[in-house]
Amino acid sequence: MRMRLCFLLLPLALMTACTTKPLIRQQGDAATLGAQESRERALSGKDHWTVQGKLSVSNGQDGGSGTLTWRQSGDDYDFTVRGPVTGKSFRLSGGPAGATLEGLDGGPQRGADAESLMERALGWKLPMRDLQAWVRGLRADSGPADIAFGADGLPSRIEQDGWQVEYRAWNATLEPALPTKVFAEHPPYKVRLSIDNWTSD
Repeated sequence: MRMRLCFLLLPLALMTACTTKPLIRQQGDAATLGAQESRERALSGKDHWTVQGKLSVSNGQDGGSGTLTWRQSGDDYDFTVRGPVTGKSFRLSGGPAGATLEGLDGGPQRGADAESLMERALGWKLPMRDLQAWVRGLRADSGPADIAFGADGLPSRIEQDGWQVEYRAWNATLEPALPTKVFAEHPPYKVRLSIDNWTSD
């Protein structure tokens, strides 16, 4: 069960690039908001990237963790998680033509999209499309959002679609800066992502 839950979080990664921005209630002065809009414009055009790090997930009763490799190539994604003890891998991959989930008992499962496939196969409802934006410190294009900033002028929190996404650390040496610790919560669900490496293709 632990390994199974570990992979559940991964699907959050299947999102499409953010091209439009919803109306947003923002906290911050004009300079801070302008800097965030510049980040969003710059990152919306960079849709080929790889994240490597650690992932943990909980539904309030069960949870799990593992190492994550997430490759995004435009609308196509490849999300792989490996458990720390068994070494067993789970892979979620696909794009506009559909999604495939490998590593579960019974062989690969397929669906029209990652969200419906994960719900059917594992019983989880997760904002997979939104996470592609949130993991980069951006608001998703799915509806209104609240955003707050830290003393460094970078987002400290985004609230959207009932989820609260907190940014605990950033890599400010990158241009634009990108998060390294992302905590998302929508009780009872919790997702924790610690990013060791960002790579742009």
